[in-house]
Amino acid sequence: MDTKVTLSFDQQVVLQAKAFAEANHISLSRLVEFMLSKVTDPRYRSLDELPVSDWISQVAEGEATYVRKNAARNVKKEYLESRKK
Repeated sequence: MDTKVTLSFDQQVVLQAKAFAEANHISLSRLVEFMLSKVTDPRYRSLDELPVSDWISQVAEGEATYVRKNAARNVKKEYLESRKK
């Protein structure tokens, strides 16, 4: 059963996400649902543990490569700080 949710995102992120979803023949809702299902997988305790390349490869055209530059950084803290600006 689908449930409606209201979310707020940066306008540029939304435009890019819509273009990505359209290019991959998927609705933005299903793309977000797919990504949230990956994020909430009980095997992962933090954002730093997510196998980003796995789900990007599944929705991207061709093979995607994810390079982690600094595994020790705090992604959640960086995100929250970026939203304060």
